[in-house]
Amino acid sequence: MAGRRMTKSESSQVINLAGRDVPVRIRRNKRARRIILRVDSNTDGAVVTLPSRASEMEALLLVQEKSDWLLARLNDLPAKISFQDGAHIPLLGQNYVLRHDPDLKGVAQKEDNIIRLGGRPEHFARRLTDWLKKQAKAEIQTRTSEFAGQIDCKFGRITVRDTRSRWGSCSPNGNLSFCWRLILTPDWVLSYVVAHEVSHLRHMDHSPAFWQTVDSLGVQVEEARRWLNDNAEQLQRYG
Repeated sequence: MAGRRMTKSESSQVINLAGRDVPVRIRRNKRARRIILRVDSNTDGAVVTLPSRASEMEALLLVQEKSDWLLARLNDLPAKISFQDGAHIPLLGQNYVLRHDPDLKGVAQKEDNIIRLGGRPEHFARRLTDWLKKQAKAEIQTRTSEFAGQIDCKFGRITVRDTRSRWGSCSPNGNLSFCWRLILTPDWVLSYVVAHEVSHLRHMDHSPAFWQTVDSLGVQVEEARRWLNDNAEQLQRYG
């Protein structure tokens, strides 16, 4: 996937830690009360969030001080799985092998356990990502309509994005947003996330009434939450 663009409130550097070059992304957040360091699985590096008055030097010093922890976490990251010919990816619980077929007409063809994509090889990853987003949106729209009908609620626009901090969200006006990577989860996990967000159409909180609504939709709540917690990092390593 394409690299992440820097904004005016962000900067990027590379620091050598124990002989390893580690990319460090520094960003500012007016609401932050302290300096926060976390692993950036997208770059195999680190992200440092700074309060308004903190300096970039403080951010780099924190990275140095926490280098043992950071390197250990980076070493524990699951292996990246690039979208390329021969790679294996899961799709709603089924494993598929990716194949580049330059003679294929159309974007993609899915049959048996193979996903074939045409076009130029250098565009393979982008074309697959675009196709997966469309698959995710179609699956989510179908389930959203079904669940919303069961609880007699109307919903607004549905969007899919590459979100990192949450799998889905529901706005006060009924618009729903989901992470496209949910298409890489088992079918029952995707159903849970959709049911969760649809239930917010009725309850914009996590009250007992909200969870009763989720349960009424017949999804595997605890199992799906546990699966997402165990596999979140792996999902972010595809692409």
